[in-house]
Amino acid sequence: MLMREVAADVVMPRFRSLAPDEIAEKTPGEVVTVADREAEERLCDGLAALGADARIVGEEAVSRDPDLLGNIGEGRVWLVDPLDGTANFAAGRFPFGMMIALVEDGEPLEAWILDAPSGRLCHARRGQGATCDGQSVASAACADRRVPPRAALGSHFLPSDRREALHAFADQMFDVQPVPRCAAESYARLALGQDDVALFQRILPWDHAAGALFLTEAGGKITHWDGAPYRVGGPGMGVLAAADAELWHTASALILDTAAGLTDLKDSF
Repeated sequence: MLMREVAADVVMPRFRSLAPDEIAEKTPGEVVTVADREAEERLCDGLAALGADARIVGEEAVSRDPDLLGNIGEGRVWLVDPLDGTANFAAGRFPFGMMIALVEDGEPLEAWILDAPSGRLCHARRGQGATCDGQSVASAACADRRVPPRAALGSHFLPSDRREALHAFADQMFDVQPVPRCAAESYARLALGQDDVALFQRILPWDHAAGALFLTEAGGKITHWDGAPYRVGGPGMGVLAAADAELWHTASALILDTAAGLTDLKDSF
């Protein structure tokens, strides 16, 4: 399988073996490694060979040519995240993974999420359910209605005052967990019962398209902060994801609605 081959040939041999000149700062505070670039090249070559009549948009290609995102919600597109969790990988930490999604007119059709170190593969196809290593996944069945719900809140890109306000409130209502700094792991945790709720501010398409489909096909729910369905390239801001609809409604009321006392949260980014 393409993703496993690239993980074995390109990614894992460099884990904890990167030379200083194999790590660079892509944007302030965001790193890229030689493994990101080589993995994307291999994945894109493999996808091109499938002849699926879809253009291919990878994270590293967009860093070189941001115009590739201009019409990302139109037509059929392969979205490629060759190494999700690069900061973890570069620091010699887990987790990190790969994500690929086939998207048509902004709607994810099929998704693959590989945990590179373990080889765990999550897969989903629209309308046909979700699997993990070939076994059916149902997030609602995994959720044990923890009280309080377990939440991972991606607040590290927020202004400091907003981050403090969010956590001051959330800590009273949730069992707040450290975020894994890896969307591939975040979505797997929701669908497999480790977390109940996740909040994200940044919604770069390669970070969320695969996870959104995997989660929803497993029975979870994901929307933009205004409650609109998640869509690649759509106008919505942020995403709120949960293991099932009931947990999503609970989280929305506690985090995003006026009852949270953070009425301007959605307008502050």
